[in-house]
Amino acid sequence: MSLRINDIAPDFQATTTQGPLKFHEWIGDGWAILFSHPKDFTPVCTTELGYMAKIEPEFSKRNCKLIGLSVDPVDRHQAWAKDIEETQGALPKYPIIADSDLSISKMYNMLPADEPGTSEGRTAATNATVRSVFVIGPDKKIKMMLTYPMSTGRNFDEILRALDSMQLTMESKVATPANWKQGDDVIIAPSVSDDEAKGLFPEGWTTLKPYLRMVKQPQRGGQAGSR
Repeated sequence: MSLRINDIAPDFQATTTQGPLKFHEWIGDGWAILFSHPKDFTPVCTTELGYMAKIEPEFSKRNCKLIGLSVDPVDRHQAWAKDIEETQGALPKYPIIADSDLSISKMYNMLPADEPGTSEGRTAATNATVRSVFVIGPDKKIKMMLTYPMSTGRNFDEILRALDSMQLTMESKVATPANWKQGDDVIIAPSVSDDEAKGLFPEGWTTLKPYLRMVKQPQRGGQAGSR
């Protein structure tokens, strides 16, 4: 069964570099980002884990936890973390899941449900599809999914930008346009009538088309803000 946006993120128990955890319990009442890797000691993933270690405080400011996953045992993760710190200048402080029995990769449809065996003897190439990002909301539902090829490093600044958008649009009756970033104008949601918009956005808006109304980004809390 494939996963879709707004599905409940599968819950699981796992062994991690920070000990055992229950996923939904670990998420708590905030957001979480689960990002997976096909193998330890792979070059592109080394840069990714290091970069996420550097910008983890930005996610923490947004009440969002980070958790990695790789199809290898914990002792391999711990040895890899030393390489990450040495080469990238940052040590991951977030947990990294050991999915050596492939169960979580299968649960999240990153490997076929009938995939045999364990991490033993597998290569990055055989695990190539274990390279996804799942953004999970406080309601434990999947809000966004991304899957990248092994040779293309993921843009985690974009994931941070998308998280800003999702948090803003869950709180306010707006949507964000292409390439939006913090402080840019946003779109009044089509479900909001002009009469309702007058109350929500008393400073007014610009109507490009009846379905495309641009307005200054609301401040967190739903009040109209200024730039």
